[in-house]
Amino acid sequence: MPKPLSLPFDPIARADDLWQQRWGPVPSMSAITSIMRAQQILLAEVDAVVKPYGLTFARYEALVLLTFSRAGELPMSKIGERLMVHPTSVTNTVDRLVRAGFVAKRPNPNDGRGTLASITDAGREVVEAASRDLMDMDFGLGVYDAEECAEIFAMLRPLRLAAEDFEERRPTARRGDEW
Repeated sequence: MPKPLSLPFDPIARADDLWQQRWGPVPSMSAITSIMRAQQILLAEVDAVVKPYGLTFARYEALVLLTFSRAGELPMSKIGERLMVHPTSVTNTVDRLVRAGFVAKRPNPNDGRGTLASITDAGREVVEAASRDLMDMDFGLGVYDAEECAEIFAMLRPLRLAAEDFEERRPTARRGDEW
């Protein structure tokens, strides 16, 4: 949980006022600053919940991803693609999960150079427990109701689409590990 600042004013609103005085109105400045601060707050809250399980939110996400796969395993490259992180970050995350006993690694029989990461029974247990705790605290978004959470998702989706995180398509039947 982040330490409350308890300031007598909203520093982002104040920065917006000062920005407008100096450069004119740019609503995107206060929006990005609010998003970045919200990310700091949420990450601190969810990390505090998963820390007792020996996890960070990034490691938790990797475990969840493995539970979503049909066989409980995925190539390291697929993990990076799905989590939208650099291969070095995937290696670091998975190696820490291996040391904790939550994931096992083995050569990918379908790719001589690749590696598969597989969730272990201990990993399945910890992801179930951590998921319950995160759901109990609404992933830090308890100040919003379900409709507002859907609005936040919808509001940020065009940004992710513009960044080419994914292609806008009609839903199709999922096959294999393509969740």
